[in-house]
Amino acid sequence: MPEAPARAAGGGGGASAPADVDVVTSSGRRKIAAHSSVLASASPVLETTLERRLQRLRESGKGGRAVVRVRGVTDHVAAAFVRLLYAGSRRGEGEVDEDVERYAEQLLVLAHAYRVPWLKRWCQEAIGSRLTPGTVVDALQLADLCDAPQLHLRCMRLLAKEFRAVKRTEAWRFLRDNDPWQELDVLRQLHDADMRRRKWRRKRAEQKVYMELSDAMDILRHICTDGCTEVGPVGQAPANSPCPAYATCRGLQLLIRHFSRCQSRATCPRCQRMWQLLRLHAALCRVPDGHCNTPLCTQFKLKEQQKEAVSASAAAKAGNGRWGLLVKKVKAVSVMSSLGKRSPPSQSQCC
Repeated sequence: MPEAPARAAGGGGGASAPADVDVVTSSGRRKIAAHSSVLASASPVLETTLERRLQRLRESGKGGRAVVRVRGVTDHVAAAFVRLLYAGSRRGEGEVDEDVERYAEQLLVLAHAYRVPWLKRWCQEAIGSRLTPGTVVDALQLADLCDAPQLHLRCMRLLAKEFRAVKRTEAWRFLRDNDPWQELDVLRQLHDADMRRRKWRRKRAEQKVYMELSDAMDILRHICTDGCTEVGPVGQAPANSPCPAYATCRGLQLLIRHFSRCQSRATCPRCQRMWQLLRLHAALCRVPDGHCNTPLCTQFKLKEQQKEAVSASAAAKAGNGRWGLLVKKVKAVSVMSSLGKRSPPSQSQCC
């Protein structure tokens, strides 16, 4: 009969006592001598089982060892499972033992059945590190059966990335023909993940627009207050040297020049864009009336005040609601941008 597996260096004193448990494999041809204290400390399921069987042996007065049967796996996997229980979880979480690499799938089932969380993590890492389009379907089913969220997540990521290749595999065709509910669940999760990605991209695009509008407001304020090479403040000549953001500033200056000369502002798309920028500036402007150098700022403020005073129709309220939301978003981006540009206080100021 084989001896108990050697305990890793620094192990407890329980492994030095005589073995009191025989771990019997599925075939019944192999018995592995082990210590109940080691097995019970590694697995709460084995702890409960061994308590009952050792108690039964004591009550019967018979000698010998308690028997624990590890079913459903080969003899080599059962022996590797006992060796890993003796090794314990003292190694780093990212390190995977050679036994785990070789028998990861079957050890994952045992780790789930006997509730050994650290071994379960190792097995998930080992299986996930070698996933391919040909094995991902089987690994996903195993992850669902063994309640392995880390492995499930890695399988779903690979499915989303290589779904066309996965659909051509024999495993996917077998799943489609024999388990349509599992196929439907996979497709639903892929659809939800795709919708989340689209929503995230849409939000990023919206945030980019709000950032561009916030920058446009800063540039418009700069042009109307300090002036630049093409356009200067009211009653003043343009500046001699360009500003640091001249690449963006010049486009807005050309738009202002076009707006000042255009004869068909009501139908001109460029003039309509300028109208919207001026209206947005008036909604964000906190300069007292009559002191802002931006054209039409006071007029737009008065117009907005009149709109708020007069009860509008439902359609007009909906339009104002969308405009108000745009103003709030641009204002929030402007505040965050100004906080990011603020320089930290010096040490002398802090003192």
